[in-house]
Amino acid sequence: MIEFIWNLGSFVVALGILITVHEYGHFWVARKNGVQVERFSIGFGKAIWRKYDRHGTEFVIAMIPLGGYVKMLDSRVDDVTEAQISRTFNAKSVYQRIAIIAAGPFANFAFAIVAFYLMFLIGVPSVKPIIGEVIVGSIAAEAELPKNSEIMAISGQKTLDWQDVNLALVSAIGDEKITFTVKSVGRTSTQDFTLNTQNWAFSPEKESSMASLGFMPYRAKVQAKLAVVAEGSPAEKAGFKVGDELLSIEDANINGKWQTFSDEIKRYPEKNIQVRVLRNGKELTLNVQPESRKLQDKVIGYLGVQPISEPYPEEYLFDQAYGPITALEQSVLKTWNLVILSFDMIGKLITGDVSVKNLSGPISIAQGAGNSADYGFVYFLGFLALISINLGIINLLPLPVLDGGHLFYYFIELLTGKPVPEKIQEIGFKFGTIALLSLMSIAIFNDLSRL
Repeated sequence: MIEFIWNLGSFVVALGILITVHEYGHFWVARKNGVQVERFSIGFGKAIWRKYDRHGTEFVIAMIPLGGYVKMLDSRVDDVTEAQISRTFNAKSVYQRIAIIAAGPFANFAFAIVAFYLMFLIGVPSVKPIIGEVIVGSIAAEAELPKNSEIMAISGQKTLDWQDVNLALVSAIGDEKITFTVKSVGRTSTQDFTLNTQNWAFSPEKESSMASLGFMPYRAKVQAKLAVVAEGSPAEKAGFKVGDELLSIEDANINGKWQTFSDEIKRYPEKNIQVRVLRNGKELTLNVQPESRKLQDKVIGYLGVQPISEPYPEEYLFDQAYGPITALEQSVLKTWNLVILSFDMIGKLITGDVSVKNLSGPISIAQGAGNSADYGFVYFLGFLALISINLGIINLLPLPVLDGGHLFYYFIELLTGKPVPEKIQEIGFKFGTIALLSLMSIAIFNDLSRL
């Protein structure tokens, strides 16, 4: 319940910030172009707070925090006097209307730049992308991708950390080959390896992009000893203690390997099992019933313990921190790359290279908000930047109910010299509503199926 409340609260805060940014873009440009703004609302439904400014604009925070809007004076729907006509939205030139509508999405892109800028000024603790394991018989193994090497670039896209690697691999979905530029740890020279991805079967809901290609990140060695026993967990109830050395499960020796123990525990959800441990030089047998947890499409056993991990090599760790000028350059570049990646993913959804199963909805976003807030302010900034970019991209889609749909009509008006007929616009709005609701339904269904 606490996790749910935390995720929900983080989601509401994140969404509130991003919607305010988006609507303020519309509001600010409308004001600059002499349009009377009647209402600036964050949320829908009954107002829980309102205030009027000296221009007569009503600022509202409403009950349902799942969107927002800026209501501008418009003679097509409002009763206006002769003196007010020049301040209506529809009286402005098509260029002014385009600027007002486009300002929302572009405000989201600008916010992402600011968020990334602050993130890079503060510094982001990062891990170099060192390959720790290459799975025999995999695509990576066939290309002879070497272990203990650092990934410097993927298909020409620079990779500083594992997030960069993931983004580069996602952008390569549908490509027939992917080129990895790597260097061995401790060396300066690089080498290219080309992975044949014609038969690459990547299912994000089942495994990571790296695992699907057959390589895994370097991980610090862990011992089969307990560093953490979670409060209220099956392990604590069964009497496990920090420092216990794990010996066997159901008489099957784990040979000092934590991964073996972890894999075995997953096989026994809601089953009574015996685990043998070494504590203070004495062997003990503990009876425990692992809880059941859903992981992707499987139900696994959960014990509630963490192992002692050896320190991560310092040479693999670094802070992504830059000075004021470089931080701005990096934030603009990162925002631009994510915008391009987002449009690329939309194209691959249309062509079928990416499945609609990969769409995420509000539940996934809420979980992401809670997790990033858990890690700290700098990670929450990165999450806000990413979602802000996605919000801007979505609003630019040429669906009539979105900003992109309005822009589409205005560009037609630029070409033809006259507005799109009202009846055609109404038909478009109905189509756009159905299309948007369909996409939202798929995203929410995907979210529920992942729970």
